[in-house]
Amino acid sequence: MSYKLQLEDVTMQFGGVVAVNNLSLHVGEGEIVALIGPNGAGKTTAFNCITGVYEPSNGRILYDGKPVIVNHPSGKMKKNYAGKNADKYINENVLNPTPDEITKMGIARTFQNIRLFKSMTVFENVLTAMHVRAKANVFSSVFRLSWKEERKMAEDTEKLLAEQGLLEHKDDKATSLPYGLQRRLEIARALATRPSLLLLDEPAAGMNPQETLELAQFIREIKEKYDLTVFMIEHHMDLVMQISDRIYVLDFGSLIAEGTPDEVQNNQRVIDAYLGVAEDV
Repeated sequence: MSYKLQLEDVTMQFGGVVAVNNLSLHVGEGEIVALIGPNGAGKTTAFNCITGVYEPSNGRILYDGKPVIVNHPSGKMKKNYAGKNADKYINENVLNPTPDEITKMGIARTFQNIRLFKSMTVFENVLTAMHVRAKANVFSSVFRLSWKEERKMAEDTEKLLAEQGLLEHKDDKATSLPYGLQRRLEIARALATRPSLLLLDEPAAGMNPQETLELAQFIREIKEKYDLTVFMIEHHMDLVMQISDRIYVLDFGSLIAEGTPDEVQNNQRVIDAYLGVAEDV
């Protein structure tokens, strides 16, 4: 199996706090892989490193086998670095693309707290995301030389909304939708960037059991329909165990377990991390 995403020795340090510590993992082409762990384990920080929101303190991230993010401790961080492998990547070129550059590569994400454009309609939210792939520049836009491309993006937006069951809401304000549909809209907006890797940050947050069940089916459907690889953070263990091919477990920024849902579910270190370890009396 070829790897869609690889993290090698990724460390994210804020001052003296190591939020992600020497994290190495991989997501295979076409897999659904989950990253789980208690609150504060470093899961969203890891996502922020992958998507260019944070510049990791050390390590390397590869997409489709090619390094896209590389860094090593330098300046003040070199002196204060508390992670491992400080010199491992020192001879490699530093690569720190911005979030929009990461998106153009084919990596899209959603957020733990829904981040829709609140003043825009459902249609406008998705259409805005379509512009990531637009070829028009300021000149062609001002003089309406790109009208064919704009019409095509509008048509593609309507098509995507229809596929996701949102077309009847196209003129509604995004924030007027029920919570479950807002989640679906956020995923549709991510799909509008035409990714091959989709990162979902707690997609079931705030959903009731029925909505979570529908979400599981929805994720499976879009994975197949759009030929996606899916990497997700999630606290709903029913969802994780139901749809994940493999699972990684973080605790205090470090990887403590990995494996199939059955293997992880029965791992004593995972049980201890979630439930705590009883103290001897």
